[in-house]
Amino acid sequence: MNEIITPFFSLAGRSGIVTGASSGIGRAVAHLLGHAGATVYNFSRRATQKDTTLPWSDRVIDVPVDITDKTALEAAIAEVGHRQGIDFLVNNAGKTRRIQADEVDSVFWREIHALNVDALFQTSQLCYPWLKQSSHVGRIINVSSMAAHLGFDGVTPYCSTKAAVTGITRGLAVEWAGQNILVNAIAPGWVKTDMTATVADPQRLEKILARMPLHRYGDAWAELAPVFCFLLSDAARYINGQEIVVDGGALSFGF
Repeated sequence: MNEIITPFFSLAGRSGIVTGASSGIGRAVAHLLGHAGATVYNFSRRATQKDTTLPWSDRVIDVPVDITDKTALEAAIAEVGHRQGIDFLVNNAGKTRRIQADEVDSVFWREIHALNVDALFQTSQLCYPWLKQSSHVGRIINVSSMAAHLGFDGVTPYCSTKAAVTGITRGLAVEWAGQNILVNAIAPGWVKTDMTATVADPQRLEKILARMPLHRYGDAWAELAPVFCFLLSDAARYINGQEIVVDGGALSFGF
C-alpha cells in the first residue's frame, strides 16, 4: 500500500481487546488485527490454541479471565487500559448448544445469556471510560449472527441472545456517538468453526448449503476477519449503528 491508502486501513499504534480469541472466529480476527499493526489482548478462560495454518501474530497477548466474573473482568480491563489505553473492543465470546426449546432448563438459559448478552454489555460498560479517550475514535464491534434475524431449529436460546446483541448495538451506537465511540455489529453466516460443527449435522448442512447462494462455508481468516479490520480502521469513521452480514448471501435468499 502507498502513503495515501495506508493511513485509511492501518491499525498501527492501536490497542484493544477481543474476547474469546482463543479459537475460531475470534482467533482469526485477533491475529489479522495484529498483522494490521494493533496490539490485541485475548480475553479468554483458556490460552490461544495454536493453528499452524493461520498466519500468527506476536502482537496478540493472552489475558486469562472469565468475562462473566465482573470483578476479574474489571481488573483485567483496568490493567490493559493503564498499560496503553483501549482503542477498540470486539465482543466475540459466545456459546451455543443444540437443544429443543421444550428441553431448555433455567440453568442453561441463564448460562447462555450470561455470556452472550450480560458479559458483552458489561465489558462494553467497563471499556467505555477508556474508549471515549481514544485518539483514533473508540470502536466496539459486537459479534451478532443470522440467528438474530432468522429462526433456527434447536437453538432458540442462541437466537434470543443474538437478537439482544443487535438491540444493544443500536442502543449504544446512538447513546455513545457523542462520546467519541462508534458501535457496530458483524453477523457471520456459516463460517467453519468448532461452534458451527456442533449444530450442523450432515442433513442439516445439506439444507444450509442449499439455501446459500454461494453454496459453501465462509473462511474466518480470509473472508470474515478483514471486515473487522475495516470497521476498526479510519476508512469506517462514518459507519455507526450498523450490522454487517457476512453470509454468502444466505440472509437474502428467497423462496
